[in-house]
Amino acid sequence: MSRRTIAWACMVAGMVLSGFAGQTQAQTARPPVWRADNILVPQTRHAVVSATQPTPSIRVTTVDARIEIIDQVAATTLTLSLKNDSPRREEAELLVPIPADATVRGLAFQGPAPEATVEILPRDEARRIYESLVAQIRDPALLELAGHNLIRSSVFPVEPHGDQKIRLTYEQVLQAEDNRVDYLLPRSEALDYQVPWTIALTIRSKRPLSTAYSPSHDIEIKSQSTNHIEAKLSAERLQPGPFRLSYLLADGEISASMLCYPDPKIGGGYFLLLAGLPASVQHQADNHAIKREITLVIDRSGSMNGCKIEQVKEAALQIISGLAEGERFNLLTYQNTVDAFAKQAIPKTSENEAAARRYIDGITAIGGTNIHDALIEALRPEPAEGMLPIVLFLTDGLPTVGTTSERAIRELATAGNSHRRRVFTFGVGVDVNAPLLEAIADRTRARSSFVLPNQDVEVQVGRVFRQLWGPLLADTTLDIVKPDGGEALGRTRDLLPAQPPDLFAGDQLILLGKYIGDEPVTFLLGGNVAGESKSFKFTFDFDHATTRNGFVPRLWASRKIAELIDAVRQLGADNPTASDDPKVKELVDQIVALSTEFGILTEYTAFLAREGTDLYSAPAVTAEALDNLQLRAVRQRSGMGAVNQELNLARQKSQKTLRYDNAFIDRQLNRVAVADVQQVNDVALYRRGKNWVDSRVAAKAQQPQPQRTIRFASDEFFDLAQQLADENRQGAIALHGDILLEIDGQTVLVQGP
Repeated sequence: MSRRTIAWACMVAGMVLSGFAGQTQAQTARPPVWRADNILVPQTRHAVVSATQPTPSIRVTTVDARIEIIDQVAATTLTLSLKNDSPRREEAELLVPIPADATVRGLAFQGPAPEATVEILPRDEARRIYESLVAQIRDPALLELAGHNLIRSSVFPVEPHGDQKIRLTYEQVLQAEDNRVDYLLPRSEALDYQVPWTIALTIRSKRPLSTAYSPSHDIEIKSQSTNHIEAKLSAERLQPGPFRLSYLLADGEISASMLCYPDPKIGGGYFLLLAGLPASVQHQADNHAIKREITLVIDRSGSMNGCKIEQVKEAALQIISGLAEGERFNLLTYQNTVDAFAKQAIPKTSENEAAARRYIDGITAIGGTNIHDALIEALRPEPAEGMLPIVLFLTDGLPTVGTTSERAIRELATAGNSHRRRVFTFGVGVDVNAPLLEAIADRTRARSSFVLPNQDVEVQVGRVFRQLWGPLLADTTLDIVKPDGGEALGRTRDLLPAQPPDLFAGDQLILLGKYIGDEPVTFLLGGNVAGESKSFKFTFDFDHATTRNGFVPRLWASRKIAELIDAVRQLGADNPTASDDPKVKELVDQIVALSTEFGILTEYTAFLAREGTDLYSAPAVTAEALDNLQLRAVRQRSGMGAVNQELNLARQKSQKTLRYDNAFIDRQLNRVAVADVQQVNDVALYRRGKNWVDSRVAAKAQQPQPQRTIRFASDEFFDLAQQLADENRQGAIALHGDILLEIDGQTVLVQGP
């Protein structure tokens, strides 16, 4: 009698369970041989692998993860939806990687099923499982999750053409470093991973919370109370990669922590500084916030006539209405000349608001576009003491009246901004000088927005204004000193952003940079806190720097590439032949080097992933990148092809999560993803035909001959897998095809199956 028949007979005999049910039994004995044709590992790129069937019968259709963290204890519940595509009742073996210190709290099947039996396999036993499967099915994909413990269970029955749900819950005590607590959910980094996931997370703590941050995925965070945070992933379909999350426990007025990655090549490594205000302050932002002084600058040139000017007028009314009592405002309108509602900003009162409404109602569109003089008038008045001066500057066209030089207007944003106003720019439509609007915003600690032709101006302006609610830390400064207070000479470099931003309610501060040396270093974070100048001291050492934090240098590199591209773009102001400037060649060299090393591609360097690109020919690669930047970044200043570049740069400059697919917006404003480059922790691999090349190998002057060759599924192959798993780089040999890797300074050819 077959095992399936026995299991079914046992179930009919009385082990019938309805709904989600089941007990767990931990076993530590060596796992038996495989008992099913279908082997399910929902966290690898292949949701189903089969030891004997070329076409698996059962597939994972969705995974839903619910994570509840209470005082550093995390309960992770995975609900797996399965589909049996065959006309037979089927059985599957379920393998789920879990952290080393996790314990299973529950495993249940939907509908009638026998008692669920669970084996918890420690890391060494899990390694034998992976090696056995990889050798048997000739597929290295399972190696992605080597290094974890493993849960093993049988799933039976899955009815013909039927569905089955499995609910697994495991618990672990999370690792903490001072006031930072870290959580990790293993998932494949492979771009071809297609199973849809949803993830939601709850954090509750007896100690007050500060902020939560994920370097791996975009999350929407909602602070429910001082001790309760909810988070969910914002994308409909998750990008690949393990889900990482760190949260800070409140520690004084500002909490901070540091994540580090060691890199001997730069004499130290990379760091990510995460800082946040206590949730209690953010929930009471009205009591702690700095008052705002808003100057709304409205383009009323002839091209604004019609729907655009009416939407802008509605936005202006909303902004004034949204100010708190005691905050101040003013209105400027411009065409050939500039008109002001008041000589300087006035307090929001019912009387002043009524007067502003009458003024706004009378605005009409006529004349040219005098951006230069409008910016002068917006920056000139002295703001009220103790207030944060903010300008919302709208235009729908190129400068046509007065000073029209892009360079002159750009320089005005700094040289003429003695009161340090934040100038948030809005390009209405695409007939605007996009790099100019971005430069004005960037140089004043603000950001640019572009209202596309099919978008509502009122909605876009209102969205930005709501994000400016409750300024809690302004005029932010950062100094690096020794722990004893003396100046720390040469301890950090390449800090991004170079000028720390203001923090509004709900914001967090994320700074990336390089550290030099291994001695502890102290960061002095200062600024205007609720109208009072304060300074906060944080001392960090680098003892916990680890290559497992491969996201840190990759995020730094992404921001650095954006900064370099923006520098090329700004050199093109009033100079369409800027590519002849030696500075441009130097910038492009850096862009290409960083893009190649980290596998971070943009619209200008996407060709690096193209099959015909010779990565070993640095002159040819640099020449193509230079041509792309000259044609697009330097010469294209307006139109959709200019706006799309600013949309890409704005996102990349502030990037705080990984982008495995290197997606960007093209000149038709369509989303484009780059294939054939795979990011694995801190390694980047380029596909060439059926094979892969490590970016560190590609950086050599010419294609090197391998110094070692390792056969697939050999003892040496599995030893390498273990070595890489210890460094969180095991995904580098989990790809199909031959792989040319750099291992301990050697060029190694890892032969594929």
